[in-house]
Amino acid sequence: MGVMGGHFVDLYPRDGFFKWRLVPFVLIWAAFTIVLVIWLFITLFVPNPRKARPSEKKYTTVDKTGQVTTPEPLPCWYDDILRKYIKAKQEDKPIDLEKEIEPPELFMTLVVPAFNEEDRLTGMLEEAVNFLETEYGSSAAGEIQEKADTTATTTTTSTSSEKVVEANLNNKPTARRRQANGTNTKNSSSSSPPPLRGWEILVIDDGSTDRTVQTVQTFSRTHILPKHPRRLSGPWTHRSDTGVKIPPGSIRLVSLEENRGKGGAVTHGMRHARGQYVVFADADGASKFSDLTKLVTACQEIEDDLGRGVAVGSRAHLVGSEAVVKRSKLRNFLMHSFHFLLKLMTPPQTARIKDTQCGFKLFSRPTLPYIVPHMHMDGWIFDVEMLMLAEFAGVPVVEVAVGWKEVFGSKLNVIRDSVAMAFGLAVLRICWGTGIYRR
Repeated sequence: MGVMGGHFVDLYPRDGFFKWRLVPFVLIWAAFTIVLVIWLFITLFVPNPRKARPSEKKYTTVDKTGQVTTPEPLPCWYDDILRKYIKAKQEDKPIDLEKEIEPPELFMTLVVPAFNEEDRLTGMLEEAVNFLETEYGSSAAGEIQEKADTTATTTTTSTSSEKVVEANLNNKPTARRRQANGTNTKNSSSSSPPPLRGWEILVIDDGSTDRTVQTVQTFSRTHILPKHPRRLSGPWTHRSDTGVKIPPGSIRLVSLEENRGKGGAVTHGMRHARGQYVVFADADGASKFSDLTKLVTACQEIEDDLGRGVAVGSRAHLVGSEAVVKRSKLRNFLMHSFHFLLKLMTPPQTARIKDTQCGFKLFSRPTLPYIVPHMHMDGWIFDVEMLMLAEFAGVPVVEVAVGWKEVFGSKLNVIRDSVAMAFGLAVLRICWGTGIYRR
């Protein structure tokens, strides 16, 4: 009985050249196998972020009467850039998309990704609004300007009145030392616009199944309706009779229809930021929010001629501290293993960042078009992709030591998520290294 498939082999005489005649067929099958493996890899493992749904491009907030508003369209600088691109294409005009971002409407945008965070979100928001309203609030700026105007009207000469106004304005240092183009505001002319102020918080509800949405709404009401709100306790502060009154509409809630992951929620929020600076922070409040001043100052110091810069909050200085030493040996082993993989698998500048995973990073507005539109990772590894994209675009990055403490209720599964992060890092490096991902 003959061997199955022998009719194919019998086409060739059994001589010394038989093996060489099969080489073309072997190469064809090898090429087919490689193409099949690549297709399976792209289909099964390469992340492909879904597009935002219509309801996810709207927000709700709390008005001055304490009522939740009807959903309103979110401003989106990314969509504005796409519209400009389509128009330029129709008119056959050249356009540099990454320089077409809309100007900021306020100074600071805080993006908070939240998935089932009803127990931890209030404390984080409390510390955030106290800092933001005190440092960047428009009401504080208005009081300063009102005092300056009052003093100026009582002065006899225009020259002396200008000096008094300047003196009053300098009683409270401005939060921003440079303008968007990187120039120092102190050297700007007297006719230049005043430093930008104001803030917003974008809470991205990432498909929560608990009362995260209601928690945000209740928090907003307690800081809008009372004339003198109480200050609630947070990870870094204690309850006090003295709090801040926030402007209606300053906290915007965006609800995703289904869970996308921390990276997807952050990216979605950053596409709709209106601030000159955009920072994202974890909902647990583990990072000391008042250290935002450090991030802003450090970012302004390294901004390039286009105003681009990234300030990365870092916990690297805490590696030898009691908080880290007391953690389980398994967790510390996985932490060091991940850092080792980062050094091996990321570009040189990204590999020098000692802490890529701290959920406290600040971006200047001109930086956003170089990073946000090119994001693919929705999971825990998204921070690394952001830093890699910044390196590819030549954006200056600085690492800043910030306060941090362990907060009960973390959703990180040490073993499962560590393996997922290592796998995600490998996929990230392969995709950007082989051209599957492109800017």
